[in-house]
Amino acid sequence: MSITRRLTFLLLASVVIMGQGIDINGYVRNYLGVLTDGNYDYAINQNTLDLRFNHTAGNVAFYANPYLYQYPQQEMELGLRETYMDIYFDNMDLRIGKQQIIWGKADGVFITDIVSPKDLNEFLLRDFDEIRMGVTSLKADYYRGEQTLELVWIPTFTPTIMPDASSIWSRVPSFTLPVVIDDSRIEVPARLKNSEGFIKYSGMSSLLDFEVMAGIMWDDDPTLHITPIMEGEDPLPAALQLTPEHHRLTLAGGSFSSEWNGIIFRAEGAYYQGKKFMANNNTGLPTDLLEKDYLHYLIGTDLSVGSTWLSFQFIQRAIFNYKDVIVDDRLDNTVTFLANRTYLKDTLTLQLFGYVGLNHQDALIRPSLTYDFADGFEILAGANIFTGDADSSDPGLFGYYADNDMVYVKVKYSF
Repeated sequence: MSITRRLTFLLLASVVIMGQGIDINGYVRNYLGVLTDGNYDYAINQNTLDLRFNHTAGNVAFYANPYLYQYPQQEMELGLRETYMDIYFDNMDLRIGKQQIIWGKADGVFITDIVSPKDLNEFLLRDFDEIRMGVTSLKADYYRGEQTLELVWIPTFTPTIMPDASSIWSRVPSFTLPVVIDDSRIEVPARLKNSEGFIKYSGMSSLLDFEVMAGIMWDDDPTLHITPIMEGEDPLPAALQLTPEHHRLTLAGGSFSSEWNGIIFRAEGAYYQGKKFMANNNTGLPTDLLEKDYLHYLIGTDLSVGSTWLSFQFIQRAIFNYKDVIVDDRLDNTVTFLANRTYLKDTLTLQLFGYVGLNHQDALIRPSLTYDFADGFEILAGANIFTGDADSSDPGLFGYYADNDMVYVKVKYSF
């Protein structure tokens, strides 16, 4: 079925569903972004239709979130972000289907919030409900007072969606030698033994809000296995074969938040086992893999100063039993900050959000202004500013995109 026919079917189905007493809401949005590199190419030109269907009858309910991205002179993208059923019992809920699962206390960082994979087609620039993908799973929540035990079973692995090679957000490792891509091991077979499982225990009190979690999962981001291709008797390789492959990880971690005198303190961390890191061999090529454990954690605080809301986070990843041949740094340090203030009876919002990479002195700075023009209708203008040295051999996560500075406008109507 063509994308046009599928869209027509979706719209007709919406009309029929409205007659069945099912609630429908969502939004339409135009999103236009322009690069500021001097050529002023469009970074993005997107029209979005996002629909949410809700219905509850007794102790059962369903939810569906289809969406449409339309780009001029391109094929429309019609997808289903979530579609699931809920079954409610006295002390337990079951949710079955494709769903986003959100864990942890971090803002803009994925530490224990790793159950749902990510869509990185636009790096980290999309709203987080669009970055976080739904995953087909069974989730059970058991309640006892202010405490909850949550179990998640994911029968089939879903990887991170990476940008197309032609995208300005594509990040391909640079090598001095020609490369050959081998995708023969990128798929994880859909088998029971390859499923993923997670558990979380959470509780709330007047002093503390906490979560403790653990999981057995696949690494959402594939590891590159790099193999030299030799020709004749030449001791140096003529090319490199890159074979991406997903590997198993186990992790355990948790998070907490607490409020004292109007100041919120937050912390989150997870210990990962089984991560494979690229390492240089004796010729300086990153063809070796070393399996190491690592700790990923943050500490943060949120507070109000007058009518301005402020938030700060320090994030660190520490690799244990580190070897100097590993390509990644032993300690990778990042800071995030957020300042948010409203004016004109909360109809005008000024916000400044940023990531700062301390290891490579690179950053992503995101100022924005949102005006609620009318009920449900808003206009947002902002910029994405990358700092760092894109030409460096190791520019950092944000410095790699130093040529991708952009300004953008979003016009959105929610209904």
